[in-house]
Amino acid sequence: MREDFVDAVLTIAAMVPAGSAVAYSDISDLLQSAGPRQVGSVMSHYGSSDPWWRVLRASGEAPQGHESQALAHYLAEGTPLRGDFDNYLRTGEGRWKVDFRTARWAPTEENFAAVDQLAEALRSRTAKLSQADGEL
Repeated sequence: MREDFVDAVLTIAAMVPAGSAVAYSDISDLLQSAGPRQVGSVMSHYGSSDPWWRVLRASGEAPQGHESQALAHYLAEGTPLRGDFDNYLRTGEGRWKVDFRTARWAPTEENFAAVDQLAEALRSRTAKLSQADGEL
């Protein structure tokens, strides 16, 4: 995976404030590059030192295999949740998810300006990689 794409995804993940969440597809849309699966792959492979729990599937479900850790973060940050997370805490049973209607990150103008710079850098780098150099 291209390092500049990885850096861009992680930079956006770091912008998401506590108590908010963003979908993989939101990040790919903001960057106008790759897709949700590629963003998920970046978070899976490189996101452990970033707020990975704030970047998730559009369904609002926590990253698979990390539900307990993610739930602890969501509760500590006051992230809006839906479902039976109390029962999940007690027994490990019960379905819950982040309530994207109220938790979805709304970037500020400053955030959008930073994202636009990241997206432009990715487009510029991709254009350079795509240009023929006249040699085989």
